[in-house]
Amino acid sequence: MNILRAALLLLLCSAPLAQAAAPARVVGLGGPVTEIIYALGAGERLVGADASSIYPAEAHRLPKVGYYRSFSIEGVASLKPDLVLASEDSGPLHALEQLRRLGSLVVILPSAPTLEALDQRIMGVAKALDIEPRGAALVQKLHADLRAVRPSPAKPRVLLISSHTGRLQGAGDDTAAAAMLKLMDARNVLAGQRGYKPLSAEAAVALRPEVIVTGRMSVDASGGLDAFLAQPGLAATPAARSRRVVVMDDLLLLGFGPRLPEALRLLDAGFSTQAVAR
Repeated sequence: MNILRAALLLLLCSAPLAQAAAPARVVGLGGPVTEIIYALGAGERLVGADASSIYPAEAHRLPKVGYYRSFSIEGVASLKPDLVLASEDSGPLHALEQLRRLGSLVVILPSAPTLEALDQRIMGVAKALDIEPRGAALVQKLHADLRAVRPSPAKPRVLLISSHTGRLQGAGDDTAAAAMLKLMDARNVLAGQRGYKPLSAEAAVALRPEVIVTGRMSVDASGGLDAFLAQPGLAATPAARSRRVVVMDDLLLLGFGPRLPEALRLLDAGFSTQAVAR
């Protein structure tokens, strides 16, 4: 993060949260942020959200303000929010500053795929909404549920794939998907690669994954699970031949949110059984 961005984020984050009343009109920027608002039982305060806010079902009915990385200032301002809760990846940065100048309290929340950052996201949202006891209770439950997840000893070779744009891309290190595998002590066949990169058919075959993990949007974009596994490169992998594939709701897989224990349980089931689709 450059110095200018860090300074402005500090300015936005340090804006006083004390108000005459708890915020009543809230816009969420970033699917994980919106999901946390609902998990805290404050969904009725949401008047809008960005396009990545796809969970829970109620989020689909909210007015949308574009994608959180390039949201519409006019779209947010038209909703007259007194509070904007935004992932730190939201932007552009000048748009967040403009919202603050228009009178909205803007709170930036960490987006890193770590348990520490998840705790900070939950408590940051709870503090901004003036419901900190609910935040503490959710964090406590989250960690209790995580302690109950007991990964199986099976450590297969796992390939994390995104193809909803029509192109195979594999997830390497420094991604939320890789962080999930690390929590399960699983083996990412693209460990050593940074971020998402295009994956050729030849490379997919050479990686010899025993399990493929992907999002529901990628499967739907391919026309179903059979078509997804029949893609050049994937079809010849041990994972496709044995149909060992974990298909998860994209926000569940990549959001690193309050449903993290559920996501880990589904991954573990996929590592130890033939196929899991959710």
